[in-house]
Amino acid sequence: MPFRSSIFRLVLPLILLSATAFTAAAQGTQVGFGNPDHDSSLPVEVTADQLDLQRDDGKAKFTGNVIVAQGEMRLYGDVVDVRYGDNAAGATEIEWVHAAGNVTLFNGTEAAEGDDAVYTVDTAIVVMTGDVLVTQGDNTMSGDRLTVNVDTGIGQMEGRVKVLFNPEDRPERARPQ
Repeated sequence: MPFRSSIFRLVLPLILLSATAFTAAAQGTQVGFGNPDHDSSLPVEVTADQLDLQRDDGKAKFTGNVIVAQGEMRLYGDVVDVRYGDNAAGATEIEWVHAAGNVTLFNGTEAAEGDDAVYTVDTAIVVMTGDVLVTQGDNTMSGDRLTVNVDTGIGQMEGRVKVLFNPEDRPERARPQ
């Protein structure tokens, strides 16, 4: 029984960690991601080296060192397409943002990287695809697709999910003499 006992000692901390930070789900892995204070009603600011505007179509293409900011959230990409329209009050606002190439999303102290991301502003949903890597402190999670609500911080990682949990600081064990 020593083998089972040692497995239990190794697995129990992972189970406890997964209950608080990452919860397993049937079709993928649920992930807590983001800043619970994020407010998707804040203005969206886009900064880039170049802008190509298609005013009649309600589209804009930003290229070169693109940064999309909303509150503390930052989305980076090589190329970012934006669709915008008029809201009920007649003011122009961004509806969705599509980032491609070297995409990184920072929200609070957490980061996600991937090949492609779409952020739908009114639902606060980000869908990131292509070799997605989420970093939360010393813990990491990778998969094919991350869907996360940046207002609630609740999301799901799908497609050959791999999670690396780094245990909290553990007390030093006395070495046998």
